[in-house]
Amino acid sequence: MDQEPAIVQIRDLKKSYRRGEHIVPVLEKITLDIQRGEFVALMGPSGSGKSTLLNLIAGIDQVDEGSIRVGGIEITGLSETELARWRATHVGFIFQFYNLIPVLTAFENVDLPLHLTRMNGRQRREHVEMALRLVNLADRMDHYPGQLSGGEQQRVAIARAVVTDPTILVADEPTGDLDRASAEEVLELMARLNRESGMTIVMVTHDPRSAQKAQRTIRLEKGFLNHASIQASD
Repeated sequence: MDQEPAIVQIRDLKKSYRRGEHIVPVLEKITLDIQRGEFVALMGPSGSGKSTLLNLIAGIDQVDEGSIRVGGIEITGLSETELARWRATHVGFIFQFYNLIPVLTAFENVDLPLHLTRMNGRQRREHVEMALRLVNLADRMDHYPGQLSGGEQQRVAIARAVVTDPTILVADEPTGDLDRASAEEVLELMARLNRESGMTIVMVTHDPRSAQKAQRTIRLEKGFLNHASIQASD
C-alpha cells in the first residue's frame, strides 16, 4: 500500500527580511516533510529561523521562494484573506504567553475561534465543553485567566487551539513561561493529544527535555536544516 502523503510538505523554501537597506536571509532552501500524526520538535539557537519556519507552516507569514502544502493545500498561493480563512479552520495555535483575553472566562476564550465557523450556539457550547474536559478544566470554565495558574492558563490555550479540530497544532515555546512541574503537565497533555487523537504537532523549543516529548527532533542552524540532527526522540 502506498504511504499517505505527508501532511506538511515543504520544498526549496527561502525567507529573508529587510532591515533598513540590508536583506537578511533567515531560511535557505528548506525541504522537509512532516507526516500526519507526528509530534515534531524544532530546535536551534536564537536566530536559527525555527520560529520563522513555524510561522510559515501556520500561514502567519509568507515565503519568498518555494512552496508549502498543508493537508494537500498549497498555502503559498493563497491571498491574505484566503490565508486567514484557512488558518481559522486548519491551524491551532499555542503561544508562550497564552494570549488569553483577561476579561473573558475560560469558556469564552475557548469559544472565540468557533465564532469564525458556521456552528450555532448549541454546537459551539458542546465543542467548548468537550475541549475543556480534554484538558481537565471542565470545573474551571467560568473562571477568568487571572484566577488560574500559569499551567491552567496554558491548558485553556490548548483547549482553544484544538476546539476547531485543526489539521495541525503549532506551538511556539509553549512551556517557556512555566515552572518545571507545570511545563511537564502541559507537555504530557500535548503528547497525549498526539497519541490518543492523532494530532499533528509542530513545536518550537530550546529545551532538550521538552523536545524529548516529541517523536522527532529537527534542528536548524543559521537558516539551514542540520540533516544529521533530524532524528527520532528517545
